[in-house]
Amino acid sequence: MASDQRRPGQAGLEHLQPYPFERLRALLGDIKPPSDRDPVALSIGEPRHPVPRLITRAAAEALHDSLGRYPASAGEPALRETIATWLCGRFQLDAGDIDPDRHILPAAGTREALFAVTQALLDPAERPDVAMPNPFYQIYEGAALLAGGVPRLLNTDPASGLPSIHHWQAADWARCGLIYLCSPGNPTGQVIPQAFWDELLERQSRHGFVIAADECYSELYRDESDPPLGLLQACRRAGRTDFAGCLVFHSLSKRSNVPGLRSGFIAGDARLIESFRAYRTYQGCALPLHVQQASRAAWQDEAHVAANRAAYRDKFERAGSIIGDICPYRDPQAGFYIWLPVPDGDDEAFARGLYRDAGVSVLPGRYLSRPTPEGDPGRGHVRLALVAETPVCEDALRRIRHFIEHSY
Repeated sequence: MASDQRRPGQAGLEHLQPYPFERLRALLGDIKPPSDRDPVALSIGEPRHPVPRLITRAAAEALHDSLGRYPASAGEPALRETIATWLCGRFQLDAGDIDPDRHILPAAGTREALFAVTQALLDPAERPDVAMPNPFYQIYEGAALLAGGVPRLLNTDPASGLPSIHHWQAADWARCGLIYLCSPGNPTGQVIPQAFWDELLERQSRHGFVIAADECYSELYRDESDPPLGLLQACRRAGRTDFAGCLVFHSLSKRSNVPGLRSGFIAGDARLIESFRAYRTYQGCALPLHVQQASRAAWQDEAHVAANRAAYRDKFERAGSIIGDICPYRDPQAGFYIWLPVPDGDDEAFARGLYRDAGVSVLPGRYLSRPTPEGDPGRGHVRLALVAETPVCEDALRRIRHFIEHSY
């Protein structure tokens, strides 16, 4: 079942917990890694593959003219049209399903947008609860608290790798203003199937909460013949072509290896987009024009994305052959994380020992989750981010194997 956290004061700042990487720095701060090998960070999901030249060229060509103009919060029409074309092609939508002027809003990456959506759309006086998976991306929790809401945790089912929504009663959904979901998931890499979306959409129809689908890992899938299902695609299959109550969040950071570009978009329910656009006009997060031009180039090209997927696929195959037998784990459907169960269940001790003995940093699972009456679904795991180039990841994985063989 979900667990409650008490409603904070108006500001909410005092209820924010340290970010996972702050906790990791404190955990490892007194350790000296081996001096005879370079440290390797598998702890943070920052893509390290090369930035595509077509993106840097487009940004450079537009830079001079860009700096002399204020960008519009809604983005340039050409960018929204490019995004609409990509959405329809990728998620099997009809051209008439997506109006670039009504259904799309460019954003400074998914992090900004995922935080801002709760500030813009949550009414804590009427529907204070914000549901989210557990483990989760901590921005969801912070966004809920700073909007005056109450985070409600949906523990990930160990069997399916998906958040459990089956234990909530009608009264729980009636108090819910917004639910965050991540598909493909962070950290499990599991993709939400149509049956799950159908069940949630039926509840949304009855209770009127907002579904915010974080799809920033959607293009890093293993099987080229089976791209992950998206929420708008699930809506269309369910006959909900107005996307009522539904928003999706996409980014170029993972898809195109440009986390520093800070570019993404929100798409979905035109009524919600209109409200969100009004909020962001005051928030002031418009994308610079050279960023928009670079983004257009990125969304128009699939070759670099396919090459990106191939590189991750190769690393996951190597990971399975190196550590899959000694520390079995569920193979992720997408993304670039391995959600690794640790041999003795103590994820913090594992992370400390691995850094001390092998110079490899990983993120304890409990830093991505919260304890609930039913347990803490993050404990007993560490998250490995296979973001570095293949030789670096392979070396780190071999160090992990050696550490497990000689420490457990």
